[in-house]
Parts: sequence; structure tokens; C-alpha cells
Amino acid sequence: MLRRLLVSWAIMTVAVALTAQLPGISVDGGFGALLLIALVWGLVDGLLGPIARLVSLPLTLMSFGLFALVVNGALFALTAWLVDALSVDNFLWAIIGAFVLTIVTWILSWITGRAAARSKLH
Repeated sequence: MLRRLLVSWAIMTVAVALTAQLPGISVDGGFGALLLIALVWGLVDGLLGPIARLVSLPLTLMSFGLFALVVNGALFALTAWLVDALSVDNFLWAIIGAFVLTIVTWILSWITGRAAARSKLH
């Protein structure tokens, strides 16, 4: 379980580093700042995300799921507000950053999951 948590944290850290390459998002600090941002994002998304998604469910359904982007952007903006090392220029960049972060995390999780499955076969 600890190994899985550390792998998830590492994936999120890489995803944050890649997301910080966007022009409207910046990270001040080194690897430690990336680790902190990944930790705070994981906590915000894990603790507040389900509540925010439940409360916004009617709007999400009426917008055919597009409002979920706004919710994720708000959670990303909250993370930037909580961590001084993360700067987001405006709310549009928060939405874009959350979207990129989600996609990169999903791809990296898929790749590492496939690698773990291959290693179990041998």
C-alpha cells in the first residue's frame, strides 16, 4: 500500500512538473516545491473534490459534463492559493492546468500500470 501511494505521488509530481511548462502556470522552487504541490493537489482533490463534484452534479449534467472542468479548475486554483510556490495567471489557466494535470496523470498511471502488469508476468 505504501509503495502504491509513493508511486502515485511520484506520478503526480511528474504531472505537476509537466503542467508547469504551460505559459500561464509557474512553479517557484525546485523538486521540493513540486512534491509539495503534488501532495496538496492530491489532498484537495481527494478530500474536497468529491464534495464539489456532488454539489455541482446538476450543473455538470445540464452542461453534458463540461462543468466538471470548472470544478477541477476551481480545485486547482485552490491548490495554487494554498501553496505559494504555484502561480496561476487566471481562472482559465487553472481550468487548462487541471485538465492537463488530469490527462498527464492518467497517461502516466496507465503506463506504470502496464509496466507493473508486465513485471508480474515474468
